[in-house]
Formats: sequence, C-alpha cells, structure tokens
Amino acid sequence: MNDKTSPKRDADGGAYRATLNMPDTPFPMRGDLPKREPGWVADWNQNGLYQRLREARQGAPLFVLHDGPPYANGQLHIGHALNKVLKDMIVKSRQLAGFDAQYIPGWDCHGLPIENAIEKLHGRKLTRDDMQARSRAYATEQIEQQRADFKRLGVLGDWERPYRTMDPANEAGQIRAFKRVIERGFVYRGLKPVYWCFDCGSSLAEFEIEYADKQSDTLDVAFEADDPAALARAFGLAALPGDGGKKAFVLIWTTTAWTIPANQALNAHPELSYALVDTPRGVLLLAESLVEACLQRYGLEGTVIATAKGEALQGLVFRHPLHDTVTADQGGKYSYRRLSPLYLADYVTASDGTGIVHSAPAYGVDDFNSCVAHGLAYDDILNPVQGHGVYVDKLPFFGGEHIWKAVPRILEVLAQSDRLFATQRITHSYPHCWRHKTPVIYRAAAQWFVRMDEGEGVFTKDKAPRTLRQLALDAIDHTAFYPENGQARLRDMIANRPDWCISRQRSWGVPLPFFLHQATGELHPRTMEILDQAADIVERGGIEAWSRTTAEQVLGAEDAQHYVKSTDILEVWFDSGSTFWHVLRGSHAHAYPNGAFHAQGPEADLYLEGHDQHRGWFHSSLLLGCAIYDRAPYKGLLTHGFATDGQGRKMSKSLGNTVVPQQVTDKLGAEILRLWVASTDYSGDLNIDDKILARVVDGYRRIRNTLRFLLANTSDFDPAVDAVPPAQLLEIDRWALDRAAELQAEILRHFDVYEFHPVVAKLQVFCSEDLGAFYLDVLKDRLYTTAPKSLARRSAQTALWQISQAMLRWMAPFLSFTAEEAWPVLAGAANQGSIFFETFWKFTTPDEALLAKWSRIRAIRDTANKEIEALRAAGQVGASLQATLQITAGADDAALLRSLGEDLRFVTITSAVTVVDGAELAITVTPSSAVKCERCWHYREDVGADAAHPTLCGRCVSNLHGAGEARSAA
Repeated sequence: MNDKTSPKRDADGGAYRATLNMPDTPFPMRGDLPKREPGWVADWNQNGLYQRLREARQGAPLFVLHDGPPYANGQLHIGHALNKVLKDMIVKSRQLAGFDAQYIPGWDCHGLPIENAIEKLHGRKLTRDDMQARSRAYATEQIEQQRADFKRLGVLGDWERPYRTMDPANEAGQIRAFKRVIERGFVYRGLKPVYWCFDCGSSLAEFEIEYADKQSDTLDVAFEADDPAALARAFGLAALPGDGGKKAFVLIWTTTAWTIPANQALNAHPELSYALVDTPRGVLLLAESLVEACLQRYGLEGTVIATAKGEALQGLVFRHPLHDTVTADQGGKYSYRRLSPLYLADYVTASDGTGIVHSAPAYGVDDFNSCVAHGLAYDDILNPVQGHGVYVDKLPFFGGEHIWKAVPRILEVLAQSDRLFATQRITHSYPHCWRHKTPVIYRAAAQWFVRMDEGEGVFTKDKAPRTLRQLALDAIDHTAFYPENGQARLRDMIANRPDWCISRQRSWGVPLPFFLHQATGELHPRTMEILDQAADIVERGGIEAWSRTTAEQVLGAEDAQHYVKSTDILEVWFDSGSTFWHVLRGSHAHAYPNGAFHAQGPEADLYLEGHDQHRGWFHSSLLLGCAIYDRAPYKGLLTHGFATDGQGRKMSKSLGNTVVPQQVTDKLGAEILRLWVASTDYSGDLNIDDKILARVVDGYRRIRNTLRFLLANTSDFDPAVDAVPPAQLLEIDRWALDRAAELQAEILRHFDVYEFHPVVAKLQVFCSEDLGAFYLDVLKDRLYTTAPKSLARRSAQTALWQISQAMLRWMAPFLSFTAEEAWPVLAGAANQGSIFFETFWKFTTPDEALLAKWSRIRAIRDTANKEIEALRAAGQVGASLQATLQITAGADDAALLRSLGEDLRFVTITSAVTVVDGAELAITVTPSSAVKCERCWHYREDVGADAAHPTLCGRCVSNLHGAGEARSAA
C-alpha cells in the first residue's frame, strides 16, 4: 500500500506513535513461494483435502470436468501446465459456487509413442508379451513422474485414484464399449486406402494427420492407346493422323511418382471437353482447356484435330507406361504388361494437370472407389508397397527399394521408355504423421472401420436411428462451445470426415478380440459372446491375459483349426474417446453416483483441451458417444491455444525458447505460473517468457500487498463481537461493500463461462484503483487515529473483513496457495482448514444510487488531486494534508459534496474543504496556514487548544482522552 499519508513518528521523535492503531499481521509481505508451496501441497495430501472436500459437498449438485488424458510419456512441458492449471481453476471455481466439483485425473497409456520408446531402449524384435510388459512398466513410471509435477502446480484432484486407460477395468470397459458400437450397426471390415505411416508401421486415423510442406517431383506420363482406331472413333474421326499409323497417348500429371508402378486405370470427367492434339511426339489426349499449358510444359507445338465430351471416352483402353519394358511373365501379377481402362469419375477436374487422372486404387480413396465401382475385385488390387515403405521384391526395376528413394529411378525408367513428357520439383502441402512428422501415404489394407453413413455393420442387434454423421452433427448443435468458433470447426470436420479406421497393427493396446475364418475371413458366429468373454479375461488380468489366451481355449479344439486369432488392436483414440463410458459409469462410479448424468448415458459438464483436440479427443469422444447412445458425452467443449514464446513463436529446443514449468516453479513459484494462465486470454495462443513472467510477478505483488493490508487491519476484529450492522455503517463503507458486490457479480458471470483473464484484470484494478488509490487511502486516517473500538473504526473493519472474505474466494481458483495461506489468518476460529470448503461470499444487493453518487465524488476527487499535484510540483505544498480546497460546483455536485459534511476533507485527504456554489466545477488549492498535528498530521487551527496536549489537534485529543470524534460518511 501507499503509506505516504500514514501517521507515524516525526523526524523529531514525536511521542504519539504508540497511540496509533498500527496494523500487524502474521501474513508476510514476501510470499517466498518456491520454498513454501511444497509444504502446502504436502499438507493437502497428508490431510486428505480432496476427499474431505467431497464429503463436505456430498449431496450438492455435481459438476464433472472429465479429464482429457495426457499421454504417459515424458516430462511435463508448459502446455501440460497450462492445461492442468486451467482445469483446476474451473473445478475450484465450481467448488466455490457450491457444486460437488469432481476432478478425476487420467492418463492415456497405450499406443505407439510408448512402443517407440520401448523399441529405442530394447530394440525392435521384442515378443508381444515383452512389449506389453515393458510398456506397462514404462507408462507406470512416467505417470508417477507426471503426477508429482501436476500436484506441485497446486492442482487438486483424486490423485490417489486416477484413471489410467491401461487399468484392466478400463481396458475391459473399452471392449464392452466396442461391443456396443458393433451392436448398433456401425462396425465393418473392409479393404480401403487408409493413411499409413511407415515409421508407425500401421494405419493412422484422420486425427493423427497434420499437413506440412514437402518437396515432390511432378511428372507428366504418357499411356499409349491400345486401340488407336477406337480412340479415333470416340472423337468422330475415321482415323488418326498419318493414316492411323501415328502413336496416340493419354497424358496424366501426378506428384506421386511412386504410385505409377501400381497404376490400374485412368479417370476422366464425363462433362469436361477433351481434345486430340497432333504433335511431333504423337497424338495426345488432353483436357481442351489445358492444351496450351500442357504443350508449353512439354516444349511442343501442336494442333487440335478434334474435341469430345469425356463421356465419349468411357471404355477406351491404354497401356501401362512401362508396358513394353517387360515380358508378360516378368513380375508375375506385378508385371507392367497390363492395360489401364479409362473410367468416368466426377472427382476429376481441369484446374491443373492434364484433366486425366491416373488411378492406383491401393493408394488413393477416389482411385479405389472408382475402380471398385467399375468392377475391380479386391483381390485384383495391386499393392506392391509394404508396410515399411519398401516395394515387394517381385516388382520389376524397383523391387526392394523404398518408395521415396525409388522416385529418381522411376523417372529415369520412364524417360528411357519415352513415356516421361515433363518433370519439375515443387513444394506443396502434404499429409504427415502427427507423431513422427514424416510423410504418410494412402495404402489399401484390410481394416476395421466405424461407418459414418448408411450401410450394414456386423452383428447388428440394436440399429441406431440415424447415421453416425447425422447423430454427431445434431449433437454438436446441442453442445456449448468456449470459444464459440469451435463449433464451426468441429462441425466441418464431422461433415467431411471419412469412415473411421479403428484397427492398428501393433502390440501395446486393447485387442480387437476377433477370430477370423481362415478360408472366408468371416467372423466367428459367436463373436458377441467372445467379446464378453474377452472383456472378462482382460478385467481379471489386463490385455496381457488376452494375448496369452489361445484360440483353443476360447473356441475349442475343433473350431480353432479353422479360425485365426486377430492380433490387431483398437487405435489409441478409441482408448481415450471411450473413457466416458467406463470411467464416468464404471471404474469411478464412487465419484459419480449411479454413473449417469443423463437418462441415456454418462454426460460430463465439460471437456477441456487444446484446440487441436477438435480432431482428436473431442472428435473421437463425440463419435463414440453418438455411436453408443445417440448424444455427445459432454455438455460443453472448451479449447485453449498453445503456449508460445514472447514473440508468439512455437517453442522448440532448437530455438532455445522453451519455458520449463519445473524451472518456473523452482524460481518463482507455481503461483506465478498459475497467475500467468489466469491472466492470459486462453482462446488464442498464450505467450510466455521471462519478461512476461516478471510482469506477472509485479501483478502478484500488488494483489498480495493489498491482501496483507486487509489482513493487518482486521487482525483485532472479531466479526461475532465487533461487526457493525449494515444500517450503522459509514456511507463510504457501505459504498465499498456495494462496489465489492458489484464486482463479485461480474466475476461470477465470468466464472460461469470459464473466463479468468477478465477476473484477474478486474481484481488488479480493484486492488489498485478502488482500494489502493481510493478507499484504503481514505480509510487509513480512520483506521489509525480513531479509538480502537470506536464505531468509526469498527465500521471500516466490518467492510474490510467482508471484502477480504470475498476477495480470498475470488482469488482461490487461480492464486490457490496464497488464498490458502491467508485463509486461517482471516478466518481464525472459523477456519475449516481450507478456503475451498467455503462458497462465494453473500453480499446484499448493491445500492445503485449510492454507487453512482460515489462514482461522481471520486471523479471530483481525481480533479482535486491533479490540482494538488500541480502545487506539489511547484514546491508550494508537501503532502496533500498541507492543502486546503475550495470547490466551486454546480447545484447537484455541491449538494453531493455537502452531504458528506466535515468528512469531505477525509475523502480528499486535505486539512480543510469549502464548497461554493457556481456554474461549473472549479477547484482552488492553497497551502494551509494552520499548524500540523503531531499525531494525525492534519493542519488544524485547533492544534494546541488543549494546553495539556500542545501538539495535538482537537479530534486527536477527543480520540485519545474524550468521547472520540464523530464520523458519518468517511
């Protein structure tokens, strides 16, 4: 606080300091947070604070923030801290609002990142049992490390009973959730091109893809017409130029040279206009609108000799570009001595390229759909790229080579065969693996899918009323989004996403407990019973128990001869996406009575994660909630941005701009990290660096110093004995409580929509402007100089005590350690051990007229202060108490000021004020000619009027030895 007007000993050693009510408190000015915070964390743990809070709120309305599980791999980074602190602030604010605010922390434990970590440590040739055992041990170790760091941040939760996706009960719950998705008709098996990562050695879901720039070689490749006469007829020609002896080619353009060896068809748009162009290199088939650009690219001149709509080209047949480079039996089924039929497809455009698309059905969704629609059997689809990115050995010219490394060789062979018309290196946006940051491909594989649109599933028993896409889009409309723009983002993703590939070819994950017939590939007829059996086995012994279970044990010796046990696992997004099903209604039913917040199934109040989770956890949870019980598993979705450095750049070790949360807590305290989260608008990215943290520290000190002043000046106040009834409070004290009530209403509105940065901003303004620069400044004289038990002082303390009660509750969600430290100092005998047992303070309804009156008084006071400051700068006065004021004011302002009576001088912190009627506001400041009172420092004419106290003014004499001064307003 600013103590420039505080009564204290004069330089000449005045003897009256001991008569003042000098404040004192055990709440220290320095927080010493890094040293003291671990003690509070230990106390919370030892005293079972979280469980005691649950007991205290038993029967209260539930508030459930279902935790999006962080991955059990690696030390916490600043993004983890941001996420967990934000969740903690929301849960605590709901707790203070009177809810039973549960927080069950969770961890995502299965999946590829842990397998990768194990392979780096122990090699790639581990058995399935070894991989699972080592992965479980590794995840357990990582969780312990992360849990300690989360607790150090002051996050309150059920840390002794978190959920882990690798807990056998949750693994079993996931299988049961999967069974329910099957029953509702959404699961099927199919051969489809799916995103495939060579580093993962597995398919990827749409959520696991991100786009980054990649360099690729473009190529224009010629396919020779197998029947030139048929091509001529399609264009209404009797023959091609040169009496039909000239070779004819269709040209395609692609950026994926590695797919050319797997070409099986060509596609044209039925409504596009195509041209035959006579050139020195042959007759070329191109989209009419692209002829000029193509010829320029090829360095050729040519003449259009005929045009036709694409629909006329259906059924034409062309030879593979490398048709003549091999014999019929060279390469077996991968021989290039094959034909490519031309099909019609609406996805073809003439925006670039040649207007003709080459089709390798194993490596593109559109290619696959077109070829299958035109009768290509699954067994006839060529798929020469193996799971690790290397061509099969039998592939002519390129067998045994990795596809990325084979591109120069493909270009070379095409050029030698006179089928390469142009090539150019470009940089373009290309899909990459979210984890490995390496390019992925589409690759056809037999996988299990969750269907988005109409179609028949396996073992359907209770078919959903609408498609999964329709259910999910409807659920989005019934979900609250914070910020609101998240709704459009998630809606677009659901509206355009393909079927969800849910199978993975890995070891560390929840099994797809299927048995497939060796000859037909069909599921065993008892599959639904087997799913129940598998869930029971897993619940007793984890996924490892299922891995050790043989086909004979499940099917019996006779059936086991004909069936193969699937080794696929459910992809990790199914793990986390299904947690609501078995955590909210199963493994933590003790926390969530009956496991149901909605008649149809479990529903959390809020899911909260980074905005990337629109394509991740939010997305998979939405699909599974709708697949299982037709609605989202959440009422609201909140997204936050990413932590970036002070210039808004993404943090990276190479840039050297990382902020390590453990280092911040060790140096400044977790409280500063929490205040940074609270004071920053999380709807965008959150900048952090040393300079930003230094500003946060300054803000923290202002709040702490204000709190210390409040606690010090209520240290001798017992509300049960000393509280002044509302009607007897001085007017400025009633205003202060009304202003606090007004602010609290704003704060609670922000808390209701999970906003914190406006709360911090308003709290800081309240501390510095409403309190520090005005109310407490005015109050000091009354607090220090009036009799300790006088109405004037007790009125002030009554207001300060209530403001302190309210302020600690406002702070507690984000400044948890500081609020906990201050609470026993303020609460005294009423202390239950934690501020979080309390609810927000109950104020009376603010008096709007009183608020408006004092708003105007403050404005006049500000004007007076500017005039006083001008005299101070000129050296005519020292402290404001040396000044006297004449305020000329209009009728309304004059009445306002006169209503304060003699107390107006305490409001302006001057020694005398005169109010004069006038047309408009004008303030005259003159130095006082009176003598300064040694005790209160006011300049008064009555100093020395009492001969027994020659250095005191009349009111100080009365306060010390008489009835005490009377105060009415301030």
